[in-house]
Amino acid sequence: MATAILLSGGIDSVTLAFWKRPDYAITFDYGQAPAKTELRVSRHIAAELGIVHHFARTETRALGTGLLANSDQISYAPTPEWWPFRNQFLVTVGAMVAIKLGVAELMIGIVKSDTGHVDSTPEFVHLLGNLVSLQEGGLRLTAPAHHLTTKELVQQSKIPFELLAETHSCHTGNLACGSCRGCLKQIEILDAFS
Repeated sequence: MATAILLSGGIDSVTLAFWKRPDYAITFDYGQAPAKTELRVSRHIAAELGIVHHFARTETRALGTGLLANSDQISYAPTPEWWPFRNQFLVTVGAMVAIKLGVAELMIGIVKSDTGHVDSTPEFVHLLGNLVSLQEGGLRLTAPAHHLTTKELVQQSKIPFELLAETHSCHTGNLACGSCRGCLKQIEILDAFS
């Protein structure tokens, strides 16, 4: 049974890829500000782990909001980096790629410590998984680390610090800003395991 992961190059997806060792990794450039670095990191990590890497580009920057799109934040956005329906969109496009590859399970790197976004809740993942499985191909959506915090995922996976340090979690661009929620999370995790 072939497996795949949506690999952004961030701490959670890279650590999950190290832990679960899927057959394929799928990375997107959907118009997000850090796309170039996410692709570079994801390609490198996939090569290090012996995972076949696939890349898909879908231009949706005009639809994005907040830090990830380098645009104004919508008033009801739960966090500064919120991009409307992003996880739903990425899972849908990822499922399209996965089905072509003959994948039976598509993993996403959502963890228990992800807060502030409805599309990171167990209920959302369950409903989206049901929707995906209703489509032809019988693809199964999973979030294997959903019950773990990022710190617990790092401990569980036993990922080497050298790989962990290569991740890119910045929401604002291809160089880490050091102050967005993604950077602050990465700094906290790297400090905890250095």
